[in-house]
Amino acid sequence: LANATRTGTVKGRDLVGLRYTPLFPYFADTPNAFVVLAGDFVTTEDGTGIVHMAPGFGEDDQRVCEAAGIPVVVPVDEKGEFTNEVPDYAGVQVFRANGDILRDLKERGVVVRHDSYVHSYPHCWRTDTPLIYKAVSSWFVKVTAIKDRMLELNQRITWVPEHVRDGSFGKWLEGARDWSISRNRFWGSPLPIWKSDDPEFPRIDVYGSLDELERDFGARPDDLHRPAIDELVRPNPDDPTGRSMMRRIPDVLDCWFESGSMPFAQVHYPFENTDWFESHFPGDFIVEYIGQTRGWFYTLHVLATALFDTPAFETCLVHGILVGDDGQKLSKRLGNYPDPVDVFDTVGSDAMRWALLSSSVLRGGDMQVDRRPMEEAVRQVLMPIWNAWYFLSLYANAGGGHGRLITQADHVLDRYALAKVRQLADDVTTRLGTNDLSGACGAVLGFLDSLNNWYIRRSRDRFWSGDTDAVNTLHTVLAILCRVAAPLLPFTTEAVYRELTGAESVHLESWPSSDELPVDADVELVAAMDATREVCSAASSIRKARGLATRQPLARLTVASPSAGSLAAYAELIQDEANVKHVELTTDVAGAGEFVLQIVPAVLGPRVGRDVQGIIGAVKAGDWTRSGDDVVVAGRTLEADEYKLRLVPRDETSSAALPGNTGVVALDLTITPELAAEGTARAIVRGVNEARRKEGLHVSDRIHLVLDPEHHADVRAAIERHKQYIGDETLAVDVVIADTRVADGHRLELADGRAVYAGLSARPA
Repeated sequence: LANATRTGTVKGRDLVGLRYTPLFPYFADTPNAFVVLAGDFVTTEDGTGIVHMAPGFGEDDQRVCEAAGIPVVVPVDEKGEFTNEVPDYAGVQVFRANGDILRDLKERGVVVRHDSYVHSYPHCWRTDTPLIYKAVSSWFVKVTAIKDRMLELNQRITWVPEHVRDGSFGKWLEGARDWSISRNRFWGSPLPIWKSDDPEFPRIDVYGSLDELERDFGARPDDLHRPAIDELVRPNPDDPTGRSMMRRIPDVLDCWFESGSMPFAQVHYPFENTDWFESHFPGDFIVEYIGQTRGWFYTLHVLATALFDTPAFETCLVHGILVGDDGQKLSKRLGNYPDPVDVFDTVGSDAMRWALLSSSVLRGGDMQVDRRPMEEAVRQVLMPIWNAWYFLSLYANAGGGHGRLITQADHVLDRYALAKVRQLADDVTTRLGTNDLSGACGAVLGFLDSLNNWYIRRSRDRFWSGDTDAVNTLHTVLAILCRVAAPLLPFTTEAVYRELTGAESVHLESWPSSDELPVDADVELVAAMDATREVCSAASSIRKARGLATRQPLARLTVASPSAGSLAAYAELIQDEANVKHVELTTDVAGAGEFVLQIVPAVLGPRVGRDVQGIIGAVKAGDWTRSGDDVVVAGRTLEADEYKLRLVPRDETSSAALPGNTGVVALDLTITPELAAEGTARAIVRGVNEARRKEGLHVSDRIHLVLDPEHHADVRAAIERHKQYIGDETLAVDVVIADTRVADGHRLELADGRAVYAGLSARPA
């Protein structure tokens, strides 16, 4: 450091001051002055212990220097050029002056080393040009005078997510400072402030209406923007000489002041629409991204507190930041997002809408915007709705219509579907009422699984036979689903609902009310049926793990659960869905599995200290008991968050635990020749029905079926044994086993990699 001088030590470290050779005339009488100031914004992690201070060009610099009595010096004009206060560089733009300043310092011999240091620096977000920090005079709103009241009123706002209230927004309010509301620009709303142009006769007038302007200037302006408003000039009433004039200050309002004024400014309150405004303020609901805790949310709150002593809004939904594939915030300028038009043309606007509404971004998290979640929305949501509607239209048309609305049913599957759709309507109503949009999407998604993968699939035979109860049930369920999901999937539900009901629009319908929903929610039925689905799902997971096709029948399924008795009424349903010959229900969970206890040291450790190792050791030694919801280890009853229980089947090859550790499902995986033959027949049925679709046959078309098992004697025997079943399931009026290869036949894959060839042709019913 040039001319460094040791000035003392602090905690064993030297304090070094710099001899100061002034650029500015303010310290001309003390050419060798230097000052070292302490600032908590400079840390050892920043890479240096001493930095230069420029109180006119940085907030931290200004704050620290003003505390030390050092004045604000601003030798830079509005063009970013040095003024005559720096004669050697007057008229030079500050960034372009760097080279000249460095050259001069080197010529004076005061440069020890010259290095370039890359660091973050603020740039204009529109033009990417570097910005200049520069102190300017400004007009302020004295926010500090109302800060405590702002904090109090914040507690009356419902924030979604809730943590924003005392988190990012509350913390911002706690640190609120006076708000600079003036800007040095031409475009904008001019500040209604007129000031004397002669400081010897100071006067400031602030106007609040056109009437006040007309009173003082004798004219009523019809253009409140620059330059027209600046033409209003009058003599200063406080100047007896009559020479000084009242002129509008050149500043315009911070645009955020206008945004914060939105609730009343949009209706020209208080000059017009008084009754409307007072009956609509505060607003029920607003939504914006998390950054607006320092922007719109804040300015709305400041002005509402100052003017009306109330929050500006009752509920605020705060979403996270949408991020592009480059990791930066979504930007029209950068174009770092999928082309919306292409998305609309390929996956549709509903898919984009669902991807956003169901994502973590509506729970305050960030979201990378790409096509994957939109494509998932098509697969998981849009297609299941279309498939359910297509299924209904396909089978209902045979009966002369799509069905009618009902509120009660007799068949257990119909009752289940109606109860589930009532639960859906209640759940979505509650979630939308609390602005939980992603939760509402989750409710719809869960319902679609129960509708398509359970109700419709388990009811296919009834639809096939023209059961009007099934048709009416599905008609009712789809009609209610469309109305409930309309805010989430406006175009999909519109198309389905209009075709389903003939109504003009789903969006003109009222929200489903309790009197038109199924009258009996039947909570017990829903719980038992959902438990039945969990059993079947567990059985399916065992099959997948063992590579066993769902179409392959098995001998036995055993369910061990304390609530096994409630499944007795659904044993036949489980038997059919799990494709087993027998279902055994037992409450003997201990015989099928054992509970494994896992301690959560991160939670338990801080509570018990050194004893945590003893508790872990006791668990490993099996020194623990479980009674109801209580788990006791070495004499200590654990809290719910201190442990995890996992039910482990004794035979994990053929068993699986039910969700929530409620029981164990076990399959007998032994496949006898008889079971293998039936599995072959089922595989053939599936293949033939797929071939029917490829041939474009209608679901009711009868066919003539020829099957070629090639040289596989066991396959031929299976077809012979189950010929009637194959014919019934494929609508074949006859089933012929060929002795030679079927010409142009369809290849039907069997589970073991072998194949059967099938020829089919339409036949009159």
